[in-house]
Amino acid sequence: MIRFARLSAVLFLLTASFPFLPSLRAQESPVVQVTSGVSYQYIGRLDVKKLNEVLTVETPKFFGVNVTYTPASNAVKMYRIQYNSVVPELNNKPIVASGLLAIPETGGSSFPMVSYQHGTVYGKHEVPSYPEESAETELMLAQFAGQGYVVIGADYFGMGVSKEPEGYLVKASHQQATFDMLMASRAVLAQMKIGTSKLFLGGWSQGGFVTMAFLEKLESAGVPVDAAATASAPVDGYATFSGVLDYPRPFDASWLTTIFMLTSFSFENYYNEPGLARALINDQYYDVARRLYERQHVDPKEVPTDLHALIRPEYFNPQYFAASAFGRLSAQTQAYRWVIKSPVHNYYGETDEAIAIGIGQLAMNYQRAMGSGNMQVEAISTEKTTHRGTYATSAPLWKAWFDSKLGK
Repeated sequence: MIRFARLSAVLFLLTASFPFLPSLRAQESPVVQVTSGVSYQYIGRLDVKKLNEVLTVETPKFFGVNVTYTPASNAVKMYRIQYNSVVPELNNKPIVASGLLAIPETGGSSFPMVSYQHGTVYGKHEVPSYPEESAETELMLAQFAGQGYVVIGADYFGMGVSKEPEGYLVKASHQQATFDMLMASRAVLAQMKIGTSKLFLGGWSQGGFVTMAFLEKLESAGVPVDAAATASAPVDGYATFSGVLDYPRPFDASWLTTIFMLTSFSFENYYNEPGLARALINDQYYDVARRLYERQHVDPKEVPTDLHALIRPEYFNPQYFAASAFGRLSAQTQAYRWVIKSPVHNYYGETDEAIAIGIGQLAMNYQRAMGSGNMQVEAISTEKTTHRGTYATSAPLWKAWFDSKLGK
């Protein structure tokens, strides 16, 4: 879902940048064509000192928790990849998408790879291929790319360089974006004569959902995945939304209203459901919701923090919600109901203001409900952590687990 605890801070960051990384000027570097549909551009380098500053100063400041990270040991070169893809929900409409490729500067020719799936953001460029605007990406760069892993990350359709509206929580589009980004990254690396020995997946919040959906796509395509890890993953859209509407917790985040805003317009656009957003959202907040989705200027004071103010009263009736277009599409928005073959760790926080404990444990419980139990998925508590804190706490645990798969 979203990575910020306060709504005003979220909307402020629509136009703010992160001051602790150098400005990256991709326009000063030439575009290198790999194939007719794949190109890349050098966007900058992070040295060991800067990566360790991210780990020891900026990450604790931004995510609000103090975590011990293994320090970076090598510099990192970063590239923005552009690649051709298609939108499955729109009859495979052609689209140009983007993502980040980060390569350890060690002189080596083969590295393990981590594909990172980013969480909800409110700025079009707060995505992996614009790392100076994405604190979550910077943590991945410092913890993984700075320690010998190639890191890639798709920007999702509608984000980064993409001209489409955002495909927020649109499953097949998320799968297509991440799969094609992986293929494009491998093409770029092959041209650079760099190999990858292992493939790992990681994602936080919305990116946790995307990670699980991506894993499903990879397994169906026969692409080996050595391990996948998530933090605060809403693996079932219907259960997540219904829980907020029907069984709210005292500490549910006030910014959950914005998740309904983004999802309603995204579903309307990608699933061709005219009027879906207007049917869900009360008239007085329809315009601000549309502007938020379209990444126009929004004054934080305009955004309601009460779901009962935002959403029409009939949606708080579980039967009405289930039968509505929004409810029916939410029921399709799941990423755990297949026989998972790869090892998976789903990390969850016990005081996460966005993702309930039951959602954090859902994929594990579903897999273990099969006969004698599929034990490939393990849900792991990061104890009493917030939404941001769950990611910051789990990232080094991902690293230790992935390292163990490399025999480290």
